[in-house]
Formats: sequence, C-alpha cells, structure tokens
Amino acid sequence: MQRLRSLLRTFLLTELLAGLWVTLRNLFRSKITVHYPEEKTPQSPRFRGLHALRRYPNGQERCIGCKLCEVVCPALAITIDTAESADGTRRTTRYDIDLFKCIYCGFCEEACPVDAIVETRILEYHMESRGENIMTKERLLAVGERYAAMIAADKAADARYR
Repeated sequence: MQRLRSLLRTFLLTELLAGLWVTLRNLFRSKITVHYPEEKTPQSPRFRGLHALRRYPNGQERCIGCKLCEVVCPALAITIDTAESADGTRRTTRYDIDLFKCIYCGFCEEACPVDAIVETRILEYHMESRGENIMTKERLLAVGERYAAMIAADKAADARYR
C-alpha cells in the first residue's frame, strides 16, 4: 500500500503542484521589499555599529585606561596603552580598534565601568585606503562628539532595560 502511494505521488507530481500553489497564492499579495538606499528599516537603539568614545559634559574624556574592554574582546581587536596624566590619574595614550577584526559583539561596551566606549547605530561607513580600518583614539572621540545626541538618546531609550 505504501509503495502504491509513493508511486502515485511520483507520477501525479503532488509536491510540484503544492509548490506551484504556494507561488500562485503569494503572487498577488502586496510586496514587502525595501529599496535599501532610499528606504530604510527602523533600527533598535541596541544596534551595534561603529564604535565611539564619549566625553563627560565638561569635555574630559571618559576612558580611565582600565583595559577591561581590551581584555574582554574575543577578537583581540582593541589595543590600549596608558600613562599617568599631570593630575595623577591614569589616561589612555593609545586606543585603537581594528574594525576588520571586530565582531561587533558589544562586550567592550558592557565591560566599560564609566560608559566610555559605545557602539553607535551607524552602519554605513567605508574605508577607501589602507589603514582606515584602524579606529584611533582621535577618530573614536570625533565620532563620539559628532553623534553625542544620538548616543545619549539611545542610552536613555535603553536605560530601563539595564
């Protein structure tokens, strides 16, 4: 009996007809295609994109050089060098992130005790020449200053979940 059913399915092409029915059923439905550069889908405030270093409202950089982000990075993409500043506090002299190595996991952001390193919602960035994949401290601070309002809004939107 099982063989007969299998033979009938093979000759009557029931699987093919079922697939064609799915195609025909969806042919006349409204399309959900997003034309990417012109149209954009909404992003979550937790989206992890380009990194940024933040500053305090008085202009001082937040990073205290604890190197927790460097230690927790699974891809070993972060390099930090520290030195003692004039007022006796430890500050970073070098803070580099290799974007080719980074897997955008967000561990660096979670490990930071002073909320200095964040991942923004910026996903449209590119490199045109060799070496631009290394985000230096100056470039990270520039991104943080440029998008400070967006970062603050995202932090405020996510605050009740932390």
